[in-house]
Amino acid sequence: MSNPIITLKRGKEDSLNRFHPWVFSGAIATMPENLEEGDIVDVVTHDGRHIGVGHYQVGSIMVRILDFGTTSIDQEFFATRLAEALKLRKALRLDREDNDAYRLVHGEGDFLPGLIVDIYGNTAVVQAHSPGMHFARTAIANALVSLDGIEIKNVYYKSETTLPYKAQLDPQNDYLIGGFETNIAIENGLKFHVDWLKGQKTGFFVDQRDNRSLLEHFARGRKVLNMFCYTGGFSFYAMRGGAELVHSVDSSAKAITLTDANVELNFPGDARHKSYAEDAFKFLDSMEKDSYDLIVLDPPAFAKHRSALKNALRGYQRLNAKAFEKISSGGILFTFSCSQAVNKDQFRLAVFSAAAQSRRKVRILHQLTQPADHPINIYHPEGEYLKGLILYVE
Repeated sequence: MSNPIITLKRGKEDSLNRFHPWVFSGAIATMPENLEEGDIVDVVTHDGRHIGVGHYQVGSIMVRILDFGTTSIDQEFFATRLAEALKLRKALRLDREDNDAYRLVHGEGDFLPGLIVDIYGNTAVVQAHSPGMHFARTAIANALVSLDGIEIKNVYYKSETTLPYKAQLDPQNDYLIGGFETNIAIENGLKFHVDWLKGQKTGFFVDQRDNRSLLEHFARGRKVLNMFCYTGGFSFYAMRGGAELVHSVDSSAKAITLTDANVELNFPGDARHKSYAEDAFKFLDSMEKDSYDLIVLDPPAFAKHRSALKNALRGYQRLNAKAFEKISSGGILFTFSCSQAVNKDQFRLAVFSAAAQSRRKVRILHQLTQPADHPINIYHPEGEYLKGLILYVE
């Protein structure tokens, strides 16, 4: 062991023996005084048994385990892990002529905690959520462009808002390799503009790909309302599915501009689509009953931390109650939560409470989650963040 050593308190290795990749601050007995954010450390039990190697940072989660062994965390390590991640996406047939947008690395789900990599055509957008991954960004970028079986020409680093501010790392969003070529990507044959420079997350929500396909199946002949539309993903799937009309709503005028551009890219001059830059709750309050018979509720995370859980659940209940009140009889409601702090049972209870409040007959048609390119490490159930329901409302 050549790395600095962090020693656990007696009995605090149980979760790590079950391969959970986090070491919490309360589990640590001793560590060197000169450790810095992002250092690679070895973790050992109270009696010196080696458990794994990981990235150190200040906070509740003090070590994210990268390997339950003694593997060196170097260029070869990242090349190997990225190759394994790509192998899975190839097996899922996500890299094909009519689809070049998908998640290549999903943090703990790909055994690279603190790292997100989304692919849009020839561009990889990298997000670091830990100081260790921030310091490894050059090695990661070099490994990405060297991958066999995929041609990545550009690597854009976008971590200004994802790294812990206390680390004072001052990350700059910029290209690590290459530069801007085009921001048009393809998902299941539909084209869309991706704003990885200034947009939310990595520029597009690839985690709703499978759920958008399901909506396309339900859309024929329906009047569709896409709330919190962002860049309009559900909207242009609904249009391809044969919707009678599609209305897209987002509080951000910039998002609405991008939605309009994406609809025009796929359905130029199609009069079925209209967009509204309005607050979601105000829009739902003002709309007439029975205006829509398919509604999508895909809000941003109402609870980013457990301290906000109670208010978040109230927000989900209130939002879904509005939809139940206004949707036509025989309508379909797609409703989601991407809040990691809200579990499946809590989200379902909020939606159930909203349904009971409306006194309408509601049936669950599908229970939804994140797609396979957002895998959940079986030892890290916290990685399951996206919850959704498709409901039939009489």
